[in-house]
Amino acid sequence: MGTLNSDGPARVSRRSFVGYVVGGATLITAAELGLAPPAANALPVPSAPQVAEVYDLNDFLTHCAMPTSNLIAIEVDEKGHAHFALPRMEVGQGITTAVAMLIADELDLPVDHVHVTLAPARPELLFNQLTGGSNTIVSMYTPVRVAAAIARKALLEAAAIMLGGAVTQLVSKGGVISLPGGSSVTYGEAAAKAAKPTTEKVEVELKKTSEHSIVGKPHRRVDARDAVTGKKQFAMDLDIPGALPTMVCRAPELNGTPEAIRNQSDVETMPGVTHVAIIPTGVAVRAKTFGQCIDAIRALDVTWNSGTVTTKSAKDIKAELKAGQIPLAVPKIGATSVDGEFTFHFRSGSALEPNCAVADVRDGEATVWGGLKSPIDAQGRIAKALGLPQTKVTVNVVQGGGSFGRKLFSDAAVEAAHASKAFGAPVKLMWHRADEPRQGRVHPMAVSRIRATVLAGSVLTFEQRHASVATDFTHGLGERLTAEVAALPTGLSNLSFSESIFLLSQELPYNFGVITQLLNEPKPAVDRFNTSSVRNIYSPDVATASELMVDQLAKKLKQDPVAFRRSYLKSATVKRVLNRAAELGDWGRSMPAGTAQGIAIHKEYKGATAVLVEIDCRPETVNRKVRDGVTGPRVTKAVVVADVGLVINPAGVKAQMMGGFSDGMCQALTYSNHLVEGQFLEASWDNSAYTRQWNTPFEFECEVIESHGSQPGGVGEAGVAASMAAVACAYARATGKMPTEFPINFHDPLHFEPKPFIPSVPESPTDGLAHTF
Repeated sequence: MGTLNSDGPARVSRRSFVGYVVGGATLITAAELGLAPPAANALPVPSAPQVAEVYDLNDFLTHCAMPTSNLIAIEVDEKGHAHFALPRMEVGQGITTAVAMLIADELDLPVDHVHVTLAPARPELLFNQLTGGSNTIVSMYTPVRVAAAIARKALLEAAAIMLGGAVTQLVSKGGVISLPGGSSVTYGEAAAKAAKPTTEKVEVELKKTSEHSIVGKPHRRVDARDAVTGKKQFAMDLDIPGALPTMVCRAPELNGTPEAIRNQSDVETMPGVTHVAIIPTGVAVRAKTFGQCIDAIRALDVTWNSGTVTTKSAKDIKAELKAGQIPLAVPKIGATSVDGEFTFHFRSGSALEPNCAVADVRDGEATVWGGLKSPIDAQGRIAKALGLPQTKVTVNVVQGGGSFGRKLFSDAAVEAAHASKAFGAPVKLMWHRADEPRQGRVHPMAVSRIRATVLAGSVLTFEQRHASVATDFTHGLGERLTAEVAALPTGLSNLSFSESIFLLSQELPYNFGVITQLLNEPKPAVDRFNTSSVRNIYSPDVATASELMVDQLAKKLKQDPVAFRRSYLKSATVKRVLNRAAELGDWGRSMPAGTAQGIAIHKEYKGATAVLVEIDCRPETVNRKVRDGVTGPRVTKAVVVADVGLVINPAGVKAQMMGGFSDGMCQALTYSNHLVEGQFLEASWDNSAYTRQWNTPFEFECEVIESHGSQPGGVGEAGVAASMAAVACAYARATGKMPTEFPINFHDPLHFEPKPFIPSVPESPTDGLAHTF
């Protein structure tokens, strides 16, 4: 691949773009975009625009990606197939499918002739290789299409010479270029002629939306067959020579560290065990099988140093957060004030795929394979951990089985590198299921206080003060904020990373007079937990609290919740999804006592979502028994309506909305981590009350409405906040009591018996078939 040189902003007209045909042996093309951030105009509404209405997190992420978008290239090979190394990570959200569809449509190729792989860590991409914020398609929509259009133009020009015709006479379809008389060449035949010995600047026009034949139509996932047949390769499936299973014995307290091993020699003689060594986060064990690793961990006798929250429980952290909460500005004024205080407990951010990585550290070099959403940051962390130059560390990105923000952090990759260096041998490191909820990344605990004032039938003020344990943004996003601070709206440069992200992502889309939504991270509840920007970051908690209060305002003003929202909403887009959800869900229909409907909206990611649910809180439902299951209130119906801008793959959008709803529902009702005396009690999925089959709605409907927008919005996280809020609102209407602590069943007795903390992992099950249904 040749070297690209930028001469500055290259946009020519609304549909005309400049890119490059890159010098090399094969046809490689790339896009160049201007560096100016996209403009967003606030509407003249009674409430002053919030930061996110003018310039939001997706604007910022897209702005950061633009300067290096010309380094993203498409190659056409001798078979006429297109190849693209995506500088983002596929974790099941379907971006490889969406990107393949974009390339195929612009390049006039069948989708199965487009091969999207994942790029290794490329430091030259700077801030253009971080997967998060539902930004992949938003920021890559134009660069990918430009690169594909340049390739198509180069192929047509080469074919014109080969066929002896004019470019305007040629027709390209399915990887073949034809003249009206019938003569033709394939893309593969034209590719060699299209390749350029030097890099050239090229101007192209992109197809109009009306010319798309693939984009906008449902398409199966390009990796679907491999996923369901077991052929899809995840990190633990890789066959790296000499890499043996490795696991870590961890401290009983959160973030405890190892001091000494009392019986190392005994454990080293156990069957299959090859190495035992202390690393910063615990004691690493390498063996021939993972079962032998588990046996060795259970046999270890380790002296541990204390953790970071010794003796602290959830009630202590809640007290710290409330004590440090920013005060409300408007005083409580009798009957004109509507107040609410809410608590949101820790939740594990673990994905279905265990946290894992493969590492080979030898001879002053390191090679690592893993599911990494911020591979450049991982490369730097690994280099620092090993005392190596970053150029001596190769980081290969592997597709992952889910993320929810977890894979923004390279914890497993750094551990694998430490272990491989200590052992002098390659390792295939995997966290045990018990490790993740107890020592892994969590959604931070938070409290939210809201006060609204009502006078003469109108809402005059709406204040929200959200106090949270710190969200860790040291995975690369914080560096973006530091480096690109000049791009941020006035005033954000003086805030912390978390406060800036909060203001860039939160928007209350109502005309409620003076609106303020503020975040702070009170000390000392800041740097003692392992947190992550779990899916949708702050929005599920913030939206749940605010939408519950919107229902309370509607009640105070004696208005129907949907009618109230409709009359106060600023955005026509939000009104459309709200109205459609109410229509599809038959809002206001008669329901039995103890059951109710709830509705909520959320605006983020350049789009909007409305969710209507029906819930059953009758005793016979709440008290139903399911073996080893967490039951309680049952959501019986869910309707999700979304406007996500220009839709690439409607099937993918609906799948993401279904997953987002499952996330939001369990966070409202059941899913949490219990912090007791410095330890999280949950240990594995069988303890964590995530959404299960017995909790899913009998009816689920998702409609992606046709958008007035010409650009795609974010999808991966867009369905979570409104789903959590709608379930909470439905619960409040069904029971007559507004919930203030989440998940709602947090105060119930534990539904599980906590597993021991020493040893740090339970023994491997031998009766798995007895637990199947």
